[in-house]
Amino acid sequence: MIDKERMLLHCCCGPCASYVLEHLTPVYDISILFYNPNAEPLAEYEKRRSNLVKLLENAPFASDVKLLECDYDNAAFVDAVLSLRNQPEGGARCRVCFDLRLRKTAQRAKEDGYDVFATTMTVSPQKSAKALNEVGSQLSDELGIPYLVSDFKKQNGYLRSVELSNQYELYRQEYCGCEE
Repeated sequence: MIDKERMLLHCCCGPCASYVLEHLTPVYDISILFYNPNAEPLAEYEKRRSNLVKLLENAPFASDVKLLECDYDNAAFVDAVLSLRNQPEGGARCRVCFDLRLRKTAQRAKEDGYDVFATTMTVSPQKSAKALNEVGSQLSDELGIPYLVSDFKKQNGYLRSVELSNQYELYRQEYCGCEE
């Protein structure tokens, strides 16, 4: 048996993780890093975290996935985007947010000896896979840890995430996380 590469997967929520885990667990030994300082208010952050745990506890494809968590640190997000708070979603503020979350993931992946890092966020039709992949690739070059370029929404990935969310009765949020 060939050992799978170890992946540290940044995860924003259970619905986004659902399809991505179903798709990647046959190929990678995955640990999830739940780091989302952008999620406001704290109750929203906790709801997203609990639904991720619900998925990991109930989905057979997630049975071997390990969950790593960071402390809730909304101040880090607020400080990073302070001058951009009035920017529309999808603009410069999002790119800074992507960098904040993927940087933490890449650093942790490098420190803990993972083979590759990635994010579930490219499954969302509201997130630019191009921007996420640019940030991930830049961090890969900067920190020397491979990044999995992806667009998980393609080939019905987003639709599958909706099906899995319904199947596992996951809360599907109506906004990215930051309060505008």
